[in-house]
Amino acid sequence: MPLLKPKLFTTLKDYNKKQFIADATAGVIVGIVALPLAIAFAIASGVTPEKGIITAIIAGFIVSVFGGSRVQIGGPTGAFIIIVYGIIQNYGVTGLTIATVMAGIILVIMGLVRFGSLIKFIPYPVIVGFTSGIALLIFSTQIKDFFGLQIKEIPSEFHEKWIAYFTAMPTINFYVLGIALLSLLIMIFWPKVTHKIPGSLVAIIVATVLVMVFHLPVDTIGSKYGEIPSNLPAPHLITINLTLIKNLIAPATVIALLAAIESLLSAVVADGMIGGKHRSNMELIAQGLANIVTPLFGGIPATGAIARTATNIKNGGRTPVAGIIHAITLLLIMLFFGSYAKLIPMATLAAILVIVSYNMSEWHAFKTLLKSPKSDIIVLLTTFFLTVIFDLTIAIEIGMVLAVLLFMKRMAEVSNVSVITRELEDEDEQPDANAVDKKLIPVGVEVFEINGPFFFGAASKFKEEMRVIEEPPKVRIIRMRNVPAVDATGLQTIKDFYHDAKKQGTHIILSGVHTQPLYAMTQAGIFDLVGEENIYGNIDDALDRAREILGLSKLGRPKDFVPTVKREMKN
Repeated sequence: MPLLKPKLFTTLKDYNKKQFIADATAGVIVGIVALPLAIAFAIASGVTPEKGIITAIIAGFIVSVFGGSRVQIGGPTGAFIIIVYGIIQNYGVTGLTIATVMAGIILVIMGLVRFGSLIKFIPYPVIVGFTSGIALLIFSTQIKDFFGLQIKEIPSEFHEKWIAYFTAMPTINFYVLGIALLSLLIMIFWPKVTHKIPGSLVAIIVATVLVMVFHLPVDTIGSKYGEIPSNLPAPHLITINLTLIKNLIAPATVIALLAAIESLLSAVVADGMIGGKHRSNMELIAQGLANIVTPLFGGIPATGAIARTATNIKNGGRTPVAGIIHAITLLLIMLFFGSYAKLIPMATLAAILVIVSYNMSEWHAFKTLLKSPKSDIIVLLTTFFLTVIFDLTIAIEIGMVLAVLLFMKRMAEVSNVSVITRELEDEDEQPDANAVDKKLIPVGVEVFEINGPFFFGAASKFKEEMRVIEEPPKVRIIRMRNVPAVDATGLQTIKDFYHDAKKQGTHIILSGVHTQPLYAMTQAGIFDLVGEENIYGNIDDALDRAREILGLSKLGRPKDFVPTVKREMKN
């Protein structure tokens, strides 16, 4: 079964020293980026800080070794915070362990029966609806630590939680608020200084030093949770409780679906950035194995992390070796520097999660979807409000039913058997002569490839991540050779993409545009907006246009440089 072969084994066939250095550099950087996030996600989920680090180490290693993506970084993510916190409140840590293992088994089964290719058909309004709802819930859990409010017990219900916050406002600790605001400002403005060192790490260092030097009355991890272990715990077996298993079927299914959607969305975004194609079913199996093994060491649910995966790519990671080194980096940090984590202020972790919730909120995509057809708007708002007001489990269940109905509607609108067949294919093992990695990409040019007509939301996700982790390129080519159809949401995303790029000084070029998308873009005014001179049928012409914009010849040299015939042939 070639499609169930981990990408690691494929990439090692032609591995070399140069790529190892690039992977090692990316792995170390991503490991540093992952540390504060792992701690913050663990605390917000209701478990002790080291459990987040353990999850990032073990799950990150397993996902990289067995995964179906070249560059996927696995670990704890914000998507699980609300569901994990709810399980712990109702069933304790033992219940969470059992639910996570069950979710892992479900994920493995999904991969073995080839469900990976079907996940991409979940409508984007469903994904944005519950993702935005989770983001709002995460934000609402951080108000106490952000303002230093004196509240003995925070209510579980959303509206009751905010009533409690407003009631406790007179108890604000301004030292805590000051540290939180300083941390927030550092994370917002530090990327303008450099993208090499994560703003969250800088915020932690600055805030920790200030609290220690001036002995500020601010809660730290140590004052709240005590010492953080500097070693990995031994694995332990779980006690089988049939009654508990029965009660945890629904939460475990939600964890599995969240992990599947999040990891495959991350893999699709990564495909667009590196011009590759992941093995979705193998990726699900790897995520399942990670969630079966990690709880045995005390870890929490894990999945593919989009921001960390994008960071990996931007720092040169191109094989699963980078993810393995990321896990090793975290292990070394835990072994030799783990004890220092107890000094981190809780206010800074709250600020980190405020940034995480903002990035998760996808408010750009939410706003765009409100301009979509009524059916999309109804699905979006229904899923969002069910997540916020009632329960994530209910939101996922009803959201999936709505997804099926919306999928049937889409099939009636786009009845193209070849399109559906191609989208169900996990990966084409035949060499692709037109793959991006076989092209000479000039400095200052980035190519983002979109695959499939129904998963166009990945472009919006890509846009959000690029805003966070990198300086915009001079030219960005959006490759659409595998987009046979585009809907209203996709058209609006292209418009937003273009306007954002214009503000940043980035030139947009469209490549490989098929007949239906070209007609739809003409009707929507995008053809005139982008300009006929920036829309091409193939990647080579698009790259030539990019070189022209940059003032280069077709071979990437300055226009006033005339190469010899011999040098021309070498290139």
